[in-house]
Amino acid sequence: MTEIFTGSFTQQEPIPEAGIEAALAVMRHGRLHRYNVEDGEIAETALLEQEFAALTGAKYCLAVASGGYAMGCALRAAGVQAGDRVLSNGFTLAPVPGAIASLGAEPVFVEVTAGLTIDLDDLTAKIHSSGARYLLLSHMRGHICDMDALMALCDAVGVRVIEDCAHTMGAAWNGVPSGRHGIAGCYSAQTYKHVNSGEGGFLVSDDPDLMARATILSGSYMLYHRHLAAPGPAHFDKVKYVTPNVSGRMDNLRAAILRPQLAILADQAAAWNARYHTVEDGLRGTPGLGIIERPGPEAFVGSSIQFLLPGWDDDAVGRLIARCGARGVELKWFGAAEPVAFTSRYDSWRYAPAQSLPQTDRILRELIDMRLPLTFSLEDCAMIARIIRAEVSAVYQAQAAE
Repeated sequence: MTEIFTGSFTQQEPIPEAGIEAALAVMRHGRLHRYNVEDGEIAETALLEQEFAALTGAKYCLAVASGGYAMGCALRAAGVQAGDRVLSNGFTLAPVPGAIASLGAEPVFVEVTAGLTIDLDDLTAKIHSSGARYLLLSHMRGHICDMDALMALCDAVGVRVIEDCAHTMGAAWNGVPSGRHGIAGCYSAQTYKHVNSGEGGFLVSDDPDLMARATILSGSYMLYHRHLAAPGPAHFDKVKYVTPNVSGRMDNLRAAILRPQLAILADQAAAWNARYHTVEDGLRGTPGLGIIERPGPEAFVGSSIQFLLPGWDDDAVGRLIARCGARGVELKWFGAAEPVAFTSRYDSWRYAPAQSLPQTDRILRELIDMRLPLTFSLEDCAMIARIIRAEVSAVYQAQAAE
């Protein structure tokens, strides 16, 4: 009997009951705006920032409207101006180059490796050829490069690193939380990320001047003293009259939803990794399919899984996606010529100058991506792996016979 998976790849877990109760309390009193508080009251958003700073080990944290806003805000607060060149991975999602372009800056894409991380040799070459002094580093789909080597490289030539941690909240490299290597880390709380408020984001840093600028940029007006995880007044005095308000605040409703989720993030990460390893174990050894091995220093959160189809042509990849889809397994392909939903590639973003990344092109043509929501059981994940394995084997054998 042919197995058919009937679960949803877009269905998230419900918000924890504590988050629902906290959200109801905010709606009942009606003070959703983060600065609308009664005397002696501390806003949910301020408490969330304090808790997220503690979670990451950062001195300062700012809660904002989205992960994309966090990146744009961090770049602007770090000093990026219109016309500047900003380095970033050739394999990422549209909000990353979008954050660069939103400032009138120019994305300079860097090749990626078969491990889906930024290629340090190409990064070295692009630093020198472009003159860029900023790197917006995307830990795309939760894959973290050798951060010790990357920071040594960037520090040696004066390149400032801002980390896109949309897929690595709760992850680490060599024991250092993701987002804590560069001058700032940016995180997402969008529905498909590791905490869920529909939309939302965080910016963390130990740099008080950067964070003072970011707080004013986010739309604090002159109410920055109501933040619990912000620098002292002297740092705001230097920037408050010359920093524009580019409003992107988080509200108290979303903060109330998120605070209980932060408290269980480590448990959720363990649950994701159990699902990841179940699928990975089920796929390992499949002819025609390449597992992406994770390096020892990387503590990752497996909320999605990727694998490669080395040497497959486009038609065969298309057949595999269709066959798995017919059995209820939704796969995404980053090699498609046209963007589909959330999936696009660097040559889709035509607000950036045309660039040639032959290594990245080859990898994306072979790359398959799949979400692993926590609404899947381990048994679900084992079934999904069996379905993929069977369909890969069928298409691979047919391709070999042609």
